[in-house]
Amino acid sequence: MTSHALPSSGSDETSAEEVGAEEVRAEEFLSHRARMFGLAYRMLGSAEEAEDVVQDAYLRWRGADRTAIERPGAWLAKVVTNLCLTRLTSARARREEYPGPWLPEPVLTGADRDGRPGALGPLESAELRDSVSTALLVLLERLTPTERAVYVLREAFGYGHREIAGVLDLGEANCRQLYRRAVRRIAEEEPRFEAPSEERWGTLVETFVAAAREGDLAGLEKLLAEDVVWWSDGGGKVTAARRPLFGREKVLRFLAGIMRPDGGLGGVALLAVEANGAPALVAHRADRLVAVASFELRDGVVTGVRAVTNPDKLVYAERQFAALSHS
Repeated sequence: MTSHALPSSGSDETSAEEVGAEEVRAEEFLSHRARMFGLAYRMLGSAEEAEDVVQDAYLRWRGADRTAIERPGAWLAKVVTNLCLTRLTSARARREEYPGPWLPEPVLTGADRDGRPGALGPLESAELRDSVSTALLVLLERLTPTERAVYVLREAFGYGHREIAGVLDLGEANCRQLYRRAVRRIAEEEPRFEAPSEERWGTLVETFVAAAREGDLAGLEKLLAEDVVWWSDGGGKVTAARRPLFGREKVLRFLAGIMRPDGGLGGVALLAVEANGAPALVAHRADRLVAVASFELRDGVVTGVRAVTNPDKLVYAERQFAALSHS
């Protein structure tokens, strides 16, 4: 939490009381912080922006009249949701002009070496893991900001429609309609992937990483579905395909190119990690991330790969990675 100057007083006793009250307020906010970050990240698809929203929410919390706040968690959820809605309005216009495929910023979600959950909190069920999956976050871009808020609050946080209505200052019937519309829009996208067991998924990703390390194109070919799709998000900052690559042949040709000594992966180490609730691949030089790739599977083979190489979108995950590497 960023520190802020505390108010001064003419009396040492009063000042000590104010400091104590401020510390209590900060600690209470911290008890909700991970949940609020998870809400903001699911709403925005950006960890850096989610951090900014949480900080803005803290400033509002710090200046609010506590006697008027009966349920701090609900109050903060309303503040965070509305801050995100404001940001989403401008973000939609920026993303329409984005160079190449837009992908959400990756977040490392595995527990640290002391067993503490990652930035998005414990993802103990398939539903919670799916709620931060790269594939779902991409699908959420199909929704209007308000539809997205209703869907996230309902699906990821278990809010009832009456609670959602209170957060968004809408009628309960309107929220039900928005939720049905959001579910229908997401369902329109034909599922290309399955949710295999974590062990099976992890084994496949580790096999992919091992084959890529060895430059084993034949091994990679066996792991890719014939209709596999590869999305690359370089954001115009690094060399990346501006359009998705469709089909095993094109993806293999692309992989053969980047695995050459002069293909951009020279000196890069590959590692299997957990990101966005599922096994993923990290490419790094020391503590600097080059890419984070997530996978979609069906019938035991890879049907989709979404690789984020835009350095601006790797800042948050890079900090996480460096902290894990040095812990």
